[in-house]
Amino acid sequence: MIILDHEQGSDEWLVSRLGKITGSNMSKLITSTGKKSTSADGYINQLIAERLTGEITTSYVTPAMERGSELEAKARTWYEFLTDSEVIETGLCLHDEFPDVGISPDGLIQGDNGRFHGLEIKCPEAKTMVSYLRAKKLPSQYVAQVQACIWVTDADWWDFVAYHPKMKPLHIRILRDDEYIAEMAAIVSEAVETINHQVENLRSHDD
Repeated sequence: MIILDHEQGSDEWLVSRLGKITGSNMSKLITSTGKKSTSADGYINQLIAERLTGEITTSYVTPAMERGSELEAKARTWYEFLTDSEVIETGLCLHDEFPDVGISPDGLIQGDNGRFHGLEIKCPEAKTMVSYLRAKKLPSQYVAQVQACIWVTDADWWDFVAYHPKMKPLHIRILRDDEYIAEMAAIVSEAVETINHQVENLRSHDD
């Protein structure tokens, strides 16, 4: 794992993600069941465009997203108390063998053996939080993201925390799924090859 120590949300962090496959977007390549996503081509086109233009694809920050960012620190503190661990905040983490793949974890936890584990925090609105609490499992829309985090960091597990200030927090430990990660690696490898080939091809046509 290669750690780029830029504060998440900073201009440097945004630039470091340009043209890279990120954990938060991994579901655009692979579904929760390990199949290639129907949105893969659109996401690949987006990354090709970012590399060709040097411009970052921006997304609209909703009030719910702003609220989530504000609550994330409280959720992290709750988790540290629950697990008696120190959460390390960091910037973009790149895969050793796939430097075009990166994650921005909500926290890293270093184990006694020196290996890292991690934390994914979601701070949903009330009705969504209720659905998480009733299901008591990792929501399917985050399966690809969490397994991507495990893959990039070579972790054994990743903790998922859903936090709402007026409800009991949800804490679920997600174990490494080697079969799923193997499918992810194959799909990512194909995507990276396509992106690199198309960027080279489209740039050569401009000469």
